[in-house]
Amino acid sequence: MALDEANHRLFIGVRSPPRLVVLDTDSGQVVAAIRAAADMDDLYYDAVFKRVYVPGGQGFISVFEQGDADHYRLLADIPSAVGARTAGYAAKIGKKGRDRFYLGVPARPGHKSAEVWIYQAQD
Repeated sequence: MALDEANHRLFIGVRSPPRLVVLDTDSGQVVAAIRAAADMDDLYYDAVFKRVYVPGGQGFISVFEQGDADHYRLLADIPSAVGARTAGYAAKIGKKGRDRFYLGVPARPGHKSAEVWIYQAQD
């Protein structure tokens, strides 16, 4: 889960069927339910870019864009690696900082060890 405190929205990742559910924290009502990457563990809200990132173990990171508190759309399904669903997000800090999304990629055939893939949020 992730929280957009300013807009009173709670983001919940649901595994079956895989989707992002957005709740209004004042009323408890569902604002949106959109297909997301399957086999997810975590999700992250980026208040700067107004995006939600959902890493899925089937090899994609679903990125959702928040038009406003009641409107969301799937922006992209970014290819990653099968089994990579554990992640971390570091928001922009200071004027020179960068938004970074860190994805844990397990060891797989053809690679000697596990890896951490680093993504940077873009406009």
